[in-house]
Amino acid sequence: MPALEGRPDVQRDAEQAFAVLEQGGIAILPMSVGYSAIGGSAAALKTIFETKRRTPSKLNAMLDDIALHRELHVLDQRGWDVASTLVEDLDLPLGAIAPARMDHPILRKMEPDALATSTSAGTVLMLLNAGPFHAAITRLSRGAQHPLFGSSANLSLSGTKFRVEDIEPELIAIADIVIDHGLRLYHLYRASSTLLDLETFEVVRYGACFELIADALKRRFGIALPPPPPGHIRDLIGDFP
Repeated sequence: MPALEGRPDVQRDAEQAFAVLEQGGIAILPMSVGYSAIGGSAAALKTIFETKRRTPSKLNAMLDDIALHRELHVLDQRGWDVASTLVEDLDLPLGAIAPARMDHPILRKMEPDALATSTSAGTVLMLLNAGPFHAAITRLSRGAQHPLFGSSANLSLSGTKFRVEDIEPELIAIADIVIDHGLRLYHLYRASSTLLDLETFEVVRYGACFELIADALKRRFGIALPPPPPGHIRDLIGDFP
C-alpha cells in the first residue's frame, strides 16, 4: 500500500484491482460508503465470508452500475423510477434489492456456491453509485461480464471501515490487493449504504443518505419510509416528520 502522491489515478487503480479479481483473487476497494472486501470467485467469497465470521443469513452484494441494474433487475415502472431518481437525479448511493434475471450471462458465469451465497429467492442486492472508483470497476465488470460480489471490509458487527488503517488485520491479510483512497466520503454516517427493496420499499438497512432517500420517496412518490429506530443512524440525522 504505497502512499498516494497527488491525484489518484482511479482508472488505473480499478484496472489493477479488476485484473486481480478476474483471476479469482480478493480486493479491498474504496467505495464512497466505506471500504469493501470483494471477491472474484467462489473460493474468494468463501474466504471473505469465513474471515469476517459472517452468519449464513448474510448475503453478498453485487457491485453494479445503473446500466447493469436495468439489465438484471426485474421491476415495475415505479421501481425503475425510484431507482433512477435516487441514483441518477440525486446522485445518491443505494443498495438496491429486487428480483433478478437469473439467466443473465453475468450471473450464469457464477459458480453455484457463489450464487447461493449472493442471491435469495431470486433476488439480488446491488450496490449502485458508490463513487468514482465504484463507477470505474463496475464498467470493467459489466464489459467483461465478470461478476463482482462481496461486503464491507470489516469483521462482522464491528462497523463499516472508512479508512484502510481501521480495517482489521485479518481482512488485510487475505487481500491480494488493497486500494487505499483515504477517508471515504460518507464517513459521518458511520454506516454503509442504505438497503432498499425496490418492490416493497421496505428499508432492509438504514445507512448513508437515508434522510435524503426518505425525503425523495415521500416528496416525489408519496412513499413514507419508517424512521430509523432510536440509537441507530437516527442519532446522526435526527427525527423525520
